[in-house]
Amino acid sequence: MTTTLTEPEGAHAEWPGPLPGAEPLPGQLDRWLATRGAELVAIRRHIHAHPEPSYREFETAALVARELAVAGLSPRMLPEGNGLICDIGEGDRVIAFRADLDALPLQDLKDVPYKSTVPKVAHACGHDVHTTVMLGLGLALQQLAESGQLPGRVRLIFQCAEETVPSGAPKLIAAGALKDVAAIFALHCYPQLPSGLIGVRSGPFTAAADTVDIKLSGPGGHTARPHLTADLVYALSKVIVDVPALLGRRVDPRAGLSMVWGAVHAGEAFNAIPGEGVARGTVRILSREAWRTAPELVTQLIKDVVAPTGAQVEVGYHRGVPPVINDRMAAAVIAGAAGAALGAERVVEAEISMGGEDFAFYLDQVPGAMIRLGTGVPGSDEKHDLHQGDFDVDETCIGYGVRVMVHTALAALATGAF
Repeated sequence: MTTTLTEPEGAHAEWPGPLPGAEPLPGQLDRWLATRGAELVAIRRHIHAHPEPSYREFETAALVARELAVAGLSPRMLPEGNGLICDIGEGDRVIAFRADLDALPLQDLKDVPYKSTVPKVAHACGHDVHTTVMLGLGLALQQLAESGQLPGRVRLIFQCAEETVPSGAPKLIAAGALKDVAAIFALHCYPQLPSGLIGVRSGPFTAAADTVDIKLSGPGGHTARPHLTADLVYALSKVIVDVPALLGRRVDPRAGLSMVWGAVHAGEAFNAIPGEGVARGTVRILSREAWRTAPELVTQLIKDVVAPTGAQVEVGYHRGVPPVINDRMAAAVIAGAAGAALGAERVVEAEISMGGEDFAFYLDQVPGAMIRLGTGVPGSDEKHDLHQGDFDVDETCIGYGVRVMVHTALAALATGAF
């Protein structure tokens, strides 16, 4: 592997070697990877310093394509140039891996040499790490393919626009990303785990994330004469309090449904009942079945609660992403691979997150699993949380991520479960 990027000062010159209890990689990959750590850190830091928002990941996609092409691969760019797909090896059955390219509309607050150079755009969710790990995976697998030691075909999917709605996964799927794919895998940075640990879970992993906005209207008036109005502040309060409570009685509690309002506005004067009010919130659900019925149920409950107040209501229910439901066999494969890569004691059970992830769109069509990649500094109590301006990682996580994904690719190709 070669790169035109300058290796950063202070980057890890040596790749994290095999940990105690870990299995060696085939084809002298341990030795090959040991010399490549600083190069991949350079790529990660370059991407981090030059973040691009959703659907505008042109330079990031071009960088990845160049590095893959230098290694002898033939990446296929999306027509828009903000994503790409790249196959490695040969075979009718494909094992796929997905990374996301986009950054968040946040200001980078860190004081580091690789701080974002783009105002109000930052890689505060670790997509720079995801991209670098998947690039490292592809370059490592190409080493095996060139020596005839890759027993099948692997596909790398570098996706645009994970952080927005509508998101990029359906676009990649429409471009053929899942053609011939038997299973798909991904990882996500997780600062609550130290670097060197992996979180794995079968079943619900992240929640569906939809948004709801409502607009209430009616005759306003003086607060001394509420009976002559449709008291919109009161009506809004009923919706805000009663609808989430009613959902808890209309949906199986095992569905993990959570409705939370994030924005409410009605009126300006303390002694005037307004003629219009609005509220916006989110609906998060862990069950696919409950998610499918949520729009109709939530809309009807809102209308039923508002009806006795005399106000008029308009409801907008907007789909976000489905829940990520990890396939049982795929989760077992990647858990075993992570144990082989890092040692069994470094694989822990991942917590369920109520956050949303558009990796779910892939899992609606093929089996697969997402895992959590520990990115915290071992032994440190300081946690740089996701979606915060000071988010950063212990860069040894890149090496551990590559090892886990290489083992996963080989294990998934070897199994007949998919």
